[in-house]
Amino acid sequence: MQTYSLLFYTKKTKSNSDVSAIYMRITVDGKRIEISTGKNIKTSDWNSKSGKISGSSSQTKSLNSFLEGLRTKMFESYIYLLNSKKAITCENLKNRFLVIDVRKVTLINVFKDHNSQIEKLIGKGFAHGTWERYETSLRHTQQFMMRKYNISDIGVTEINPTFIADYEFFLKTVRNCANNSAVKYIKNFQKIINICLDNEWMTKNPFLNYKSKVIVTEACFLTEAELDRIKNKLFKTERLTIVRDIFLFCCFTGLSYSDVKKLAKENIVIGSNSEKWIKIKRTKTKIEANIPILSQIDVML
Repeated sequence: MQTYSLLFYTKKTKSNSDVSAIYMRITVDGKRIEISTGKNIKTSDWNSKSGKISGSSSQTKSLNSFLEGLRTKMFESYIYLLNSKKAITCENLKNRFLVIDVRKVTLINVFKDHNSQIEKLIGKGFAHGTWERYETSLRHTQQFMMRKYNISDIGVTEINPTFIADYEFFLKTVRNCANNSAVKYIKNFQKIINICLDNEWMTKNPFLNYKSKVIVTEACFLTEAELDRIKNKLFKTERLTIVRDIFLFCCFTGLSYSDVKKLAKENIVIGSNSEKWIKIKRTKTKIEANIPILSQIDVML
């Protein structure tokens, strides 16, 4: 059976023997490791039998309370390794203890780091639109936390199922997102949580019992008469006229806006039938598409 113990003891400082530094000794299966507590006391004030500072002054009580806090944190580190089925060694305990004591991983920092990596990988496996969606998801998350908790960031270990449920409610009410849009933002958020879980920055998965359901919607197609009405509509501004033309171009080609946005003259080729064709690699699927240019499209080129 594995043994574990923790002991506080003191070492006299080299510069002054009347002053001692307090250390924490962890022993696992006979192997030891020492960690400085960062606290110094008068050598005569230390009670080696109790492992505490003698006296009843408020300062003494405060220091003893501090030591008990360290004892609790080290035991929490032990329980974490035990529950995670990781090897319980002196080194692992020390590493886990120092992470708990020093580093606090926060949600927004993880989110920003993730988005920064996505931005650097645009064109190398990720589309610009993907980065934009995660940036929008980040802004929604920040707005939610400020509105609900009046905070700009939160430790990842503080995120629980209630946080997820409240966030979804915020998206559907305050942001007025449709069900499927809200589910997509929640899934973006879930990816950030998965990063935290994979890196062991949090031990409990707040999405464990969460269930989201995408509602299948029936595609609605415009009739030829409706397309003609859009085509013949006169707008007062050039901007809206351009938007209308791009929309019609998408309708007649079946291309998405992201595909049309990157369309260039070199994508227009002459096919074997001597007719004009659009030759383009689709943004989302990376599959090359060959699309005949109809008369309705030709007048727009």
